Amino acid sequence: MSREVPLRRSVRPSRPPYVLDEQIGFILRQVSQRHTVIFSRDIGADLTPTQWAALAKLAETGPCSQNQLGRLTAMDAATIKGVIDRLTARGLTETSADPEDGRRLRVSLTRAGQQLAEKVAANAMAISRETLAPLDSRERELLVTLLSKLR
Repeated sequence: MSREVPLRRSVRPSRPPYVLDEQIGFILRQVSQRHTVIFSRDIGADLTPTQWAALAKLAETGPCSQNQLGRLTAMDAATIKGVIDRLTARGLTETSADPEDGRRLRVSLTRAGQQLAEKVAANAMAISRETLAPLDSRERELLVTLLSKLR
C-alpha cells in the first residue's frame, strides 16, 4: 500500500514594504562610493575629496574666511579646520588674520596651491565625466538638475 505525500506548494513571501536596493539613500551611497573610488584612483595629487573641494573653491572665489570656505564647501567648522591645517602643512594654503575682522581666519592659496589646483582641474573634470559616463548627455544634465533641487 502506498502512501501519498501531499504536494506542497512553495509559498512566496509577499513583497516587503521596504526594499533596500530601491531606497534613494542607499543608491546615493553606492554612487558616492563609486565616485570616491574613481576620484582616489585618478586625482593624481594625493588629495582627499574634501581637500580638493577646498582648493577648488579657493581657486574659484579667491581668499575668504575659513568659516565661509566651510559653508561654501558644505563642511562643518571642525572638518574645514582639519582640511586647512593639512593643506597648510603641505604648503598649499596659508592663513592670516582677516584685515576686516582680526578674530576671523582668512584662507588663501599659496602659489603652489594655485598651481596644483590648475594642474588637477583637468583630472577632476575627467573624474566627473567618468562618474556620469553611464548616462547620455540629456540624462547627465537632468541628473545634475534634479540632484541640485535636493540640496
